[in-house]
Amino acid sequence: MFNNNYSESTATVEVGETYEVRIEGIAREGDGIARVEGFVISVPLIQVDDIVNLKITRVLRKFAFGEKEE
Repeated sequence: MFNNNYSESTATVEVGETYEVRIEGIAREGDGIARVEGFVISVPLIQVDDIVNLKITRVLRKFAFGEKEE
């Protein structure tokens, strides 16, 4: 019998939703890193300590992608 012991998703964000976040750091690839309730979001073209409204564009099991709203 197959036992699937992992959760489908631990996401605390949803595609299309907007969240106000502070950029906490920069990943190796150069994208900014933010968190919503501990869930990591990757954001391109942004600086550390920026506070922005972030729209979620894609959600994966362990992290999400977002873009800064103008």
